[in-house]
Amino acid sequence: MKRLLSLLTILFFSVTAVSAQQTDTLKKRINFHFQLTAINQSHPAFHAPYSGRNSLQPGAEEALSLTSTMFIGARLWKGASIYFNPEISGGRGFSSAVGVAGFPNGETFRIGSSAPALYLARLFYRQHIALSKEVDTACDDANQITELVPLKRITVTAGKFAIADMFDNNSFSHDPRTQFMNWSLMSAGAWDYPANTRGYTDGIVIEYITPAWAVRIGTVLVPTYANGPDLDYHYGRAHGHVVEVQKNMVFGKRKGSLRVLAFRNVSKAANYKEVIDGYINHSDSLNVINGQKYGGVKYGFAINCDQELTNDLGFFFRGSWNDGQTATWAFTEIDRSGSLGINLSGRSWHRPNDTFGIAAVVNGISSSHRAYLAAGGYGFIIGDGKLTDFKTENVLETYYSALINTSLKISLGYQFIQNPAYNADRGPVNVFSVRAHIII
Repeated sequence: MKRLLSLLTILFFSVTAVSAQQTDTLKKRINFHFQLTAINQSHPAFHAPYSGRNSLQPGAEEALSLTSTMFIGARLWKGASIYFNPEISGGRGFSSAVGVAGFPNGETFRIGSSAPALYLARLFYRQHIALSKEVDTACDDANQITELVPLKRITVTAGKFAIADMFDNNSFSHDPRTQFMNWSLMSAGAWDYPANTRGYTDGIVIEYITPAWAVRIGTVLVPTYANGPDLDYHYGRAHGHVVEVQKNMVFGKRKGSLRVLAFRNVSKAANYKEVIDGYINHSDSLNVINGQKYGGVKYGFAINCDQELTNDLGFFFRGSWNDGQTATWAFTEIDRSGSLGINLSGRSWHRPNDTFGIAAVVNGISSSHRAYLAAGGYGFIIGDGKLTDFKTENVLETYYSALINTSLKISLGYQFIQNPAYNADRGPVNVFSVRAHIII
């Protein structure tokens, strides 16, 4: 970890020096940005009469995660750019990031192991195709060169990226580095969005964008096994498709957006009922991690809304569902989820760049998934060895983010998790968080 911190310090000051020399102009061909996020979490001991292989450990725990990303962008030709994101991650989540479907640290999604590791997060090409003469200026930012963007356009993104970069966005609840940290708040919980262990995939996304509407379609790769580090390049037999329609709205001069998403994944994900039947007949084991054959299908839907209520207050909600017949393959073991919350800026107490947020989530699973866990089955993130008292997993999260200077935000957070892993025999769990986020 000392080597990691030394390297990150060098990167930080290097990018700071480069950024100080940059100007936000249409002539600039290359840009550099940098982020570092450290999250320290702890939970006291909680009630648990028994534990399994994938249980959150009932003793008091403390865990630190750290991720750092360099964002490098280059202008190619009119409407075209390419982006390259090397990333370093290290640390861990509670109990090796198992035991809660709505896991409390969204950054542990990117940490494959506790040892610091350097890897390629994103490498993608973006092309805007103008459908109108009217343009707007897209300002310099992470993975965004300053450019004139047609108000009505087709945008093609191809390469390596996180599919959640473009789908299921939400102004108030999408980024665990600056907003809510719980997995089921950063994305629609029941969308098993295709990605490797670190949250990235390969594929192509095509967007039709106007000021009032947007339609997105994407097709990407899925991992070779549940939550695996490697992607399956047998595209004809393993892939993920997603489509989203977005409507931008204005109510009383207050902006908002409504998004409806549908997805269908095909992989080696095992069918819960077939696995249970095989186990009863002593011809199989209660294992859905690796999968034995292609043809496992999971499909589902999500709805997502964010709406400004005043100059300082915003509201959001999400609802999502999947069929829940086959094993979760990439994100987390949630088959139904609903969340809502508010976001309040600190303007009224003279801290306009500070943010207070509070949200509640209810997560559930299908009857087949429940039967599998009750039989003693394990997925890649939950499984207490039995499930005798099923209840929905309920999460309340609140945080306060304070802007310390132009580059640093410090956040304090709290999460209350009732019935972790849908098991009313265990918990509740109280999670306390401190987060530091640097962005240049």
